[in-house]
Amino acid sequence: MEQIRLNTKIKDLLHKGTVIPAHPLALDDNRNLDEERQRRLTRYYIASGAGGVAVGVHTTQFEIRKPGINLLETVLRLAAEEIEEARLTYPFIKVAGVVGPTSSALKEAALAVKYGYNLGLVSLGGLSDYSETDLIEHVRAISQIIPIFGFYLQPAVGGRILSFNFWKQFVEIPNVHAMKVAAFNRYQTLDVVRALCNSARRNQIALYTGNDDNIVADLLTPYRFKVNGELVEKRFVGGLLGHWAVWTKRAIELLAEIKGCLGGNGEGMDKLLAKGIAVTDMNEVIFDASNSFHGCIPGIHEVLRRQGLLEGRWCLNPKEELSNGQMEEIDRIYKQYPELTDDAFVERFLAKDKESAWHGSK
Repeated sequence: MEQIRLNTKIKDLLHKGTVIPAHPLALDDNRNLDEERQRRLTRYYIASGAGGVAVGVHTTQFEIRKPGINLLETVLRLAAEEIEEARLTYPFIKVAGVVGPTSSALKEAALAVKYGYNLGLVSLGGLSDYSETDLIEHVRAISQIIPIFGFYLQPAVGGRILSFNFWKQFVEIPNVHAMKVAAFNRYQTLDVVRALCNSARRNQIALYTGNDDNIVADLLTPYRFKVNGELVEKRFVGGLLGHWAVWTKRAIELLAEIKGCLGGNGEGMDKLLAKGIAVTDMNEVIFDASNSFHGCIPGIHEVLRRQGLLEGRWCLNPKEELSNGQMEEIDRIYKQYPELTDDAFVERFLAKDKESAWHGSK
């Protein structure tokens, strides 16, 4: 298969920085795909003003790949169809999750290309028997099929430590265009950013924050290193987040506020840092950090259920449910931070969406 290159308009948006929600999976009470709500979720992200979506990633549930379930192609297709039917006049980034050993990852990358996805978010999880050299070759092989959105899943959330030398090699792969870091550990995060700053490709790869405990500060912080006597700076320009699968309209406003602060000599920094603590509080509850993230997907689903975007919290794995006390904590953050929720926007969106569907059926 001929190597796919990244569209210039998509590349420009990627480097400008945007909000990319990780797309959930809508199920009915029999744990079958709820296609109507799956499509509606995609329309919600578009209506919110997101710059893209990531489909087939952890938030979409890895079980979609299991024999007997086989929903990966379906969810990739549904999101692609909704984006196409929206007839957008601006770029919208389609990211497809690519997981597993090389043989299956190559098939997933080809599937993503089939449905017009711009980038493959390559997860290195579950490849514990691969050496760092093996992992580099794995990514090189995938990059021959689809542009790469790299992903450092740190040990804090079930990943593995990857060395500075690994990231030096990773960023030199020509078809790598973005890096997502779930930046829990600042030392491990520095390995990625320092490797990028020391590369001649530093301006060709955009940095995105992943889900972690310091999202706002990630987006405000400059990383600066002396490279051959020159001061080089990189920043996280946007986020690809499960957290941004909910309250997405507010996430877009937050990123705009952060960019405004950075463009205005830091004006409003204190306010944003304080807001960042609220975001972390909400993130801890939704993602169930106190229980090793056991309830993270049900937590996302519960918010979407309350808003009417999902019918229930059901996951493909029946054991995935809210942890004890998580529901009460969701009640708490709703009361404490109403300004960071987008329920009123969702209500208007649903009313308009249902009206459009009714007219479309006439």
